[in-house]
Amino acid sequence: MKAASVSDFREMARRRLPNIFFEYIDGGSYAEVTLGRNVTDMEAIALRQRVMRDMSKLDTSVETLGQHLRIPVGLAPVGMAGMYAHRGETQAARAAAAAGVPFCLSTVGVCSIEEVASTGTAPWFQLYMLKDRGYMRELLGRAKAAGCPVLVFTVDLPVPGARYRDRRSGFTGASPLRQTLTQLRDGMTHPAWTWDLFMHGRPHTLGSVQGAVGDGRRVTDFLGWISRNFDRSVTWKDLDWVREVWDGPIVIKGVLDPDDARDAVKAGAQGLVVSNHGGRQLDGVVSSVEALPRIVDAVGADLEVYMDGGIRSGLDVLKAMALGAKACFVGRPWAWALGAGGEAQVTRMLEILSAELAVAMVLTGCKSVREAGPGLLDRL
Repeated sequence: MKAASVSDFREMARRRLPNIFFEYIDGGSYAEVTLGRNVTDMEAIALRQRVMRDMSKLDTSVETLGQHLRIPVGLAPVGMAGMYAHRGETQAARAAAAAGVPFCLSTVGVCSIEEVASTGTAPWFQLYMLKDRGYMRELLGRAKAAGCPVLVFTVDLPVPGARYRDRRSGFTGASPLRQTLTQLRDGMTHPAWTWDLFMHGRPHTLGSVQGAVGDGRRVTDFLGWISRNFDRSVTWKDLDWVREVWDGPIVIKGVLDPDDARDAVKAGAQGLVVSNHGGRQLDGVVSSVEALPRIVDAVGADLEVYMDGGIRSGLDVLKAMALGAKACFVGRPWAWALGAGGEAQVTRMLEILSAELAVAMVLTGCKSVREAGPGLLDRL
């Protein structure tokens, strides 16, 4: 099967991956209301078709935080991507670099900061705040030494959301014996994945934070580790501490409320990501695209505003840009593509988004994506 759309990668990943890992990628929290809203609210936005505009020349590039992006898309941080394909974070990073877009490495990725940076392009680094500030100082020092250009500080996961699919699949809440038996069964029924991961993908640890997690932990134990080690006491004042050890741009990820966005400006952030964590945290909140315009109105002149959640096509990218986003980050699309077949499929996914964005621009009369605005939308 050759993927023609992002949804095709989802189906390919479903077939290739063990159930526990597919459900981890695919699922949201509680009843998955917000997960659904992210997609349906985006679908409900109508583009305004224009004709006879001389669209022979297009510019899909943007400049942000000192970087040139060929298209206004980045690969969002996704935990444990190294369990979807061997050394998955490095494969995705290479695909992103070839496409001229940023790759953001999760704190809880299988591959370490140093391993991903060794591909030739240092990733943006996504930070979760741990209680152990000494280890955090060391981790930020490693990111700086590896050349990471941007720090993405995720603030909407002081505790993991209740993810029913993960409990049903045995990813969380199961006994060690049940997890082992489930993984053995899934391995036997998904031989291509098993060969790829266990012959070429070891070690299966959380590379960047293995020193804090400790030896002998299975990668599927990490949600319990998060509950014990992520710091719920974090406030905006803690950004001052981060600034002491990080002198590059800081992007705050996980903002849905304009007041929180204004606080991010006061705290000295250079950007923020309008995001509900892909519907994986507090269910019932608004979609990212619903929250986006209010946040752009509140702080869009003071920092870079990005959006994450519900992007399933290049048309969606243009819709988000028209509503004020500087760029969009995609999570599930690249995780599905990676699970479907590694770097080559992530490359294909980015090619699809780029081609669809170009078509949308031509048919809306948008010659430069940097000039996208509300005029591209039909407000019927």
